[in-house]
Amino acid sequence: MATATRPAVARSAPKKPESKVKNVKTYTYLWIGKNKTGKIIRGEIQAQSPTVVNAMLRRQGVLVTKITKKASGGGGKVAEKDIAMFTRQLATMMRAGVPLLQTFEIVGRGHDNPAVGKLLLDIKGDVETGSSLSQAFRKFPLHFDALYCNLVEAGEQAGILETLLDRLATYKEKMLAIKAKIKSALFYPTAILIVAFIITTVIMIFVIPAFKDIFKSFGADLPTPTIIVIAMSDFFMAYWWAIFGGLGGAIWAFFFAWRRSVPMQIAFDRLFLRLPLFGDIIRKAVIARWTRTLATMFAAGVPLVESLDSVAGAAGNYVYKIATQQIQEEVSTGISLTSAMQNRGEIFSNMVLQMVAIGEESGSLDSMLDKVAAIFEQEVDDAVEALSSLMEPVIMVILGVLIGGLVIAMYLPIFKLGSVVS
Repeated sequence: MATATRPAVARSAPKKPESKVKNVKTYTYLWIGKNKTGKIIRGEIQAQSPTVVNAMLRRQGVLVTKITKKASGGGGKVAEKDIAMFTRQLATMMRAGVPLLQTFEIVGRGHDNPAVGKLLLDIKGDVETGSSLSQAFRKFPLHFDALYCNLVEAGEQAGILETLLDRLATYKEKMLAIKAKIKSALFYPTAILIVAFIITTVIMIFVIPAFKDIFKSFGADLPTPTIIVIAMSDFFMAYWWAIFGGLGGAIWAFFFAWRRSVPMQIAFDRLFLRLPLFGDIIRKAVIARWTRTLATMFAAGVPLVESLDSVAGAAGNYVYKIATQQIQEEVSTGISLTSAMQNRGEIFSNMVLQMVAIGEESGSLDSMLDKVAAIFEQEVDDAVEALSSLMEPVIMVILGVLIGGLVIAMYLPIFKLGSVVS
């Protein structure tokens, strides 16, 4: 079986040694000056010092009269959807022939989120001082990951930056759509459980004690379900601080440990894939992300071994991350991608393996991977809709049993008293 090949345009492009750019801290400066016609103009610019600002503006034919450092302030945070939107805008404007620096200026100053505007103007300042676009992006790893920067660098070297930015924007939009589907599948049951907990708390603290006082005047033995519910209410009222504190502390401790413990993340990622109902959706979403990432990298002309390195980091699940690293090691020794994926057991379905094999044989691996990603993205959409339809009646039954059981337990003594009176 032939090993996958990549587009010739990128293979012929020599890889430039990345120049070392010092990570010099820049600031935002507000300036006022006069242009060549004597008109007063003003603006803001990113630079290391007022001297650099003066020199940059003088090269543009501006006579600076005043420079002040802009006070740093908040203004929200940069979300993943902001990066996706910026990438789409950048690709569209560059394809329309708008100069790169002017594009950053337009998008940065016109953005509703000040944090995004500051980020883009910072990048514009780096590009103005001589950095390449990929080098400027690499200074902000929280917002631009290795995959993003590698694709931009490949586009700069091959002279197809607009095309790769368009693919990047599509990739970001697809990944955001997948995440939104997963969140929507998990949000509904989570919200219902929280509401059920709040309702149960209100009943335990306010409703049941009122019934308890009424039952004391009966002077008769209470039914067993009523006794159990009253005991639960007494315990809840006596130790509510421990219950809420313990629950909040447990949730905080879980997320604290989960963020810092790789073994814990691996264990939970494996558990997530085995969950009934949700596990299948998560697996399909991970495979869609995996194939979409590899297709994007490979179509950009990035060698397969290097592409797999970025795919491992973008997998979103440690099971697939570890498997991808093992696939990368085998591919680097000359094994075909299909054989390396088959050696990972059952984490890839037969359909995925067959499509990859066809792509390798026909030399259209990126196209086949795109088709696989589209298929699994559609399956995620269908599975989420089916799960939502299934979860609604199940949750209603659970709520009915929980709340209805509490209400019936408290009304049993009244029913018993009514039967005695009659």
